[in-house]
Amino acid sequence: MEVRDQSFKVFVWGVRREGQWDRNGCQAQPKGAGPRVAELPVCLPGDPVKPSRGPLVTCTCESPHCRGPTCQGAWCTVVLVREEGRHPQEHRGCGNLHRELCRGRPTEFVNHYCCDSHLCNRNVSLVLEATQTPSEQPGTDSQLALILGPVLALLALVALGVVGLWHVRRRQEKQRGLHSELGESSLILKASEQGDSMLGDLLDSDCTTGSGSGLPFLVQRTVARQVALVECVGKGRYGEVWRGLWHGESVAVKIFSSRDEQSWFRETEIYNTVLLRHDNILGFIASDMTSRNSSTQLWLITHYHEHGSLYDFLQRQTLEPHLALRLAVSAACGLAHLHVEIFGTQGKPAIAHRDFKSRNVLVKSNLQCCIADLGLAVMHSQGSDYLDIGNNPRVGTKRYMAPEVLDEQIRTDCFESYKWTDIWAFGLVLWEIARRTIVNGIVEDYRPPFYDVVPNDPSFEDMKKVVCVDQQTPTIPNRLAADPVLSGLAQMMRECWYPNPSARLTALRIKKTLQKISNSPEKPKVIQ
Repeated sequence: MEVRDQSFKVFVWGVRREGQWDRNGCQAQPKGAGPRVAELPVCLPGDPVKPSRGPLVTCTCESPHCRGPTCQGAWCTVVLVREEGRHPQEHRGCGNLHRELCRGRPTEFVNHYCCDSHLCNRNVSLVLEATQTPSEQPGTDSQLALILGPVLALLALVALGVVGLWHVRRRQEKQRGLHSELGESSLILKASEQGDSMLGDLLDSDCTTGSGSGLPFLVQRTVARQVALVECVGKGRYGEVWRGLWHGESVAVKIFSSRDEQSWFRETEIYNTVLLRHDNILGFIASDMTSRNSSTQLWLITHYHEHGSLYDFLQRQTLEPHLALRLAVSAACGLAHLHVEIFGTQGKPAIAHRDFKSRNVLVKSNLQCCIADLGLAVMHSQGSDYLDIGNNPRVGTKRYMAPEVLDEQIRTDCFESYKWTDIWAFGLVLWEIARRTIVNGIVEDYRPPFYDVVPNDPSFEDMKKVVCVDQQTPTIPNRLAADPVLSGLAQMMRECWYPNPSARLTALRIKKTLQKISNSPEKPKVIQ
């Protein structure tokens, strides 16, 4: 997943856009930039739409991302958005792409408005669609209730009897699948009436597939059709990531381009068949194939994390040693959960990620990491000894490839080989974290691994020469040795980069060692 620069914000309702348009009508990204959440490429779900080439109009710009009081674009926009637990927020700006969003009808969460004249959005005020209260109901409703009251009471008694009989039969038959289908609609209605978190209720209740990974397919499709896209938060070479609203709650919507259909199929397959509910694995909500703007779109809906990827986070933020360890430990816990096989009826096969990098690790609000993007993952079960590689022509990120992959010596029929490549990449991510860690007041700017020996977009041959022929690894900062805690981190990197794959640490050993280091009573020493 290539993650875009933090300053590169794109809003569905037309807040300012920076950069230049490319030939597909999308804005060109700054070099080396990519998405905050996942590695995706177009500006609008579906086929690219070219921006308006007509005269620009000057518009009022009022949003956290404005650089001045006005901006210029093809048209002016106003958007009113309400998130759960917050007051509605109104933003003004300019629009260049996706004019069709201006024709959308207001909902109780979002309302878009567009106009085409000079400063036409200055004094526009929007309202959200109001939910009708009982006092607004026509007077005939009370009369109708009096007439139908006895009939409804009789029906209620019959319904109670049927429900009681159903509960008795369910206990006798002990079939888990029987009540999950019948309970879906009542669960959604209950959450709506009480005003609770519908997303939390759905994922925490017994209305799941039983795998612990997501919702039943019917509910997934219902959720997908109720999501309103709000802003594009990242894009890469195979799609884009949007922040969406579902009943007032923020969710991440990963929209795959048609050429990366296999990644969507693979990620959907893994999330729906494997026990992946873990604090350090990106939370899956739903997956759906939808049709919008006369094109088919492949959606993957997950939890939303506003800090974005670890790649973005490290560019913005320097780290104290305790925060560096917190990020490293949580990432190791996620990788160890993927690699381990869990036996039993509620178990999971072992999984190797195959594209582990800082852009595919997200930072949660509690400053722990969670692992995303399983489009290249490989699964293995000891019971059947079946290695499920999938059918995806995509390859991993060249900068993070292990030497055995670059020189094409990897044993593709051995599952352990794929786990060893994850460990090599994990060592590189540790190195990225270490560079941004403050020791004795010293910290270095963010740089990707091998930044000093390969170009920004290295080729396969570039990486092969550096890693296999020259046998180079990233230079570990000397200042880490001055800190008793971070010196252990430096030693761990070296043990992740052994040329012999089988000599590298396991994910479980990395997890336990990092937890031991983070719980160490020793404090960092300041060298005078």
